[in-house]
Amino acid sequence: MTIKRIEPGKRMSAAVVHGNTVYLAGQVGEGSTVTEQSKSALAEVDRLLAAAGSDKSKILQTIIYLSDMSTFGEMNAVWEAWIDPANPPARATSEAALATPDYKVEFIVTAAI
Repeated sequence: MTIKRIEPGKRMSAAVVHGNTVYLAGQVGEGSTVTEQSKSALAEVDRLLAAAGSDKSKILQTIIYLSDMSTFGEMNAVWEAWIDPANPPARATSEAALATPDYKVEFIVTAAI
């Protein structure tokens, strides 16, 4: 079975396709609030899924990291407006220190093609 790397870089690929599954690297967004960063990161998820031949209706699982769990409701408002309501994926959300203090939310997505 072949492996296709989307936007490979020195350290990682933005996404990897293996068989009928696409694995996205953790996506963080731009902006100063969880709302802005969530919208930006999920737009990038849309772009990478499209590059892999998939879309958000085919997301199998999403893992979400928040730098502060008190912003859970803020992130959820963006998430609920973005997901395909007919096809919600399995999901877990956790608090974690992210790569830099500027990052407030990160989305890790696995989807079918």
